[in-house]
Amino acid sequence: MRFLLTLCLATFHLSAQTKTTWNDVPAYTLANGLIEVTVLTTGGTIAGITLASDQQKTNPLWDPVRFARETGNAFRGSKSDVGHFLCLDGFGSPSSQERAAGLSFHGEARRQSFVTKAAASENGRQVLTLEADLPLAQERLTRTLEIREGENVLYVRSELQSHTAFDRPMSWAEHATIGSPFLEAGVTVVDAPVVKAQTRPYVEPQARRLAAARDFDWPMAPLREGGTVDIRSAPVKLGSVDHTAQLVDQGRNYTWVTAINPNKRLIVGWIWRPADFPWLQNWESYPTSGKLARGLEFSTQPFDIPRRETVDMRQMFGTPTYQWLPAKSTITKTFAFFYATTPEGMTKVANITVQKGLILVEDGSGRRIDLRATGSF
Repeated sequence: MRFLLTLCLATFHLSAQTKTTWNDVPAYTLANGLIEVTVLTTGGTIAGITLASDQQKTNPLWDPVRFARETGNAFRGSKSDVGHFLCLDGFGSPSSQERAAGLSFHGEARRQSFVTKAAASENGRQVLTLEADLPLAQERLTRTLEIREGENVLYVRSELQSHTAFDRPMSWAEHATIGSPFLEAGVTVVDAPVVKAQTRPYVEPQARRLAAARDFDWPMAPLREGGTVDIRSAPVKLGSVDHTAQLVDQGRNYTWVTAINPNKRLIVGWIWRPADFPWLQNWESYPTSGKLARGLEFSTQPFDIPRRETVDMRQMFGTPTYQWLPAKSTITKTFAFFYATTPEGMTKVANITVQKGLILVEDGSGRRIDLRATGSF
């Protein structure tokens, strides 16, 4: 069964970027008649993505601000730490010395106000370029987001420039996070081409359903109480928080992670080059409130830990646990982010391949989605 999402270009007219706000945070909306993407100017966060054809306007991304409002609680975090946000330069807790110098959890970029360098709409393309200096890390980040007419894909290109005269270990994570109502216990399933995996070596076992510091074969993770569990879907029994590290297949030109809600017939996915981000972190937050969140975080390191620890680890599964940012240089990382409907009966993704102008999503049982994708990533 083939599900074709290559649509007639004449049917849609590309809208210009629209300045807006998202929970009182300045933002841009990019829309092309198929998808609508909300990008915050704080942190360059991708706060939301919806389908024009979806009457429910289901945003698959995590929205803790809405969670707090719906449960009658005050939101006490940063409104830019939502959806798909950027952890740079730093992922997890800083060291005590870094903290004293002003560095915060998950790095500097997520709290920075970005300057709009370009907001253009031409030749069937919408391009938004945001830029911010990271004064503590002595870096400059330029992030370009693009959608194209007739496509369900957002292309993201990030350029990180070092202002220091020495090579340094770098920590970078794309903190892509899905949430309720798209994320449903026992319904929504996650797939990725994982080679090896390990549960986080937690010291405190509270609220953990998984055993700590254990290697496993994805997706069957070891339980604290014995046995294994398929972690592709959230458990029906809620009340746990877990974290696992996944090494993606380094032999592929492109790697990926997807989440499907079969009931809603919706799929969201990210595609990137393994050399840019060899690790996929799986953060599971399944509280009894039912306001679920799951991080599908592709990164330069296996866990969100201080950079000193990533260097001390050196390797996991024969793969480096950190990357270098060379002196006075600029490095570039890219990915594609898609959102679409699925054919009836599609409950998993067995493989994704990237061809010229096309992303092919297959379930291994004859069902396939063809996504037109003419951008670079």
